[in-house]
Amino acid sequence: MLRITKQADYGIVLLTRMAGDPDRLYTANEMAAEAGLPHPIVSKVLKLLVRGGLLSSHRGVKGGYTLDRGAEEITVFDIVTVLEGPIAITECIDDSPSECSQEPHCPVRGNWQRINRAIQLALEDITLADMTRGSAPRLVTLGDTTTNRDAELA
Repeated sequence: MLRITKQADYGIVLLTRMAGDPDRLYTANEMAAEAGLPHPIVSKVLKLLVRGGLLSSHRGVKGGYTLDRGAEEITVFDIVTVLEGPIAITECIDDSPSECSQEPHCPVRGNWQRINRAIQLALEDITLADMTRGSAPRLVTLGDTTTNRDAELA
């Protein structure tokens, strides 16, 4: 089963809420209460998003968090990779050594890489602004001849 982690899900929820009112300064306490999420997890996610360059942290009595760039410039791919690291649906996606004993003679490795790239492209196509509107652009599909991204999937 392919599933993003709760941490990535919470990060997307929190950033989507922030993108809905980008001029507001958000505290971790407010975000936890408004989103109905546990404060410790919200604090952790917000700190990771700051470290990843998606949020700015403002200290002081009237401090809090703001988006580091516009909602149109932040993709779901950015959020997931900041919170979870590179997207890899199997061990052999990248060129680093894996523990899979089948890798040297695996007949499907290239197809897994192609599928992984399709997932990455789909997440890159959905911005935080799209998430606030509740609609996203048409997703990339394997073998779709109407998209400009076919060359990237090959």
